[in-house]
Amino acid sequence: MNNLRQLIIKAAMVCALAPATGNALAQEQSGSVEQNSITAIDILLEPDATMLQYAETANARLLKVFPKGFALDATHRPHITLLQRYVRTADLDKAYAAADKVLTKQKLASWKLQASKYYYLPTGELGLAGIVVKPTNNLLKLQKQLVTAVAPFTVKTATAAAFVTTPEDPEINQPTIDYIASYVPKQIGKTFNPHVTIGLAPADYLKGMLAEPFETFTFSPAGAAVYQLGNNGTARKQLKTFELK
Repeated sequence: MNNLRQLIIKAAMVCALAPATGNALAQEQSGSVEQNSITAIDILLEPDATMLQYAETANARLLKVFPKGFALDATHRPHITLLQRYVRTADLDKAYAAADKVLTKQKLASWKLQASKYYYLPTGELGLAGIVVKPTNNLLKLQKQLVTAVAPFTVKTATAAAFVTTPEDPEINQPTIDYIASYVPKQIGKTFNPHVTIGLAPADYLKGMLAEPFETFTFSPAGAAVYQLGNNGTARKQLKTFELK
């Protein structure tokens, strides 16, 4: 658990939750899909403007008390992870097609998801905070269907070559590799914890924040995509987007 918490906190500090774009950055990424036989992927939902506004407001609040945290911006875009797996690179198009069949059967844009509370994962004096999304039957069913659909194209584990790396973050640590390998079954079904990360702050401050009344709100998915993962489980490079109904 301590290793996982350390992994999550480090991910928050260097998090890149949106695709790495631009020719210069693309040239820097040594973990490109084409170079590797296995690709570490994240199938995720992107929230609508309602959730983005709440997340950005909370993030700004945390940055005031802990400026060394991270801002939610073009390279730290909020999202809800549905599934992380290792997929054979040669089968990526098949995996996309399988996921597309699952996703397009759902009227995701019409879903009403509920943000229920704040939470944080403590590590020493700091904590990584997020907004918890109530795990509805629809979300659980969607995750289960994606697990089944993508399974034929997956492998149990991989090496650092399956991930995106950059000169600023050139290595993939073992906890990251192990976490993706164990995502199924450890992070699915009853243990699935859908959430949107909002930032990093001192644990004492977050304890007070969690004690405050939380005004629940509803929002909808605005998009769905597949990203290639980077170090610490960050979604670093957009590989595929899906059109929502």
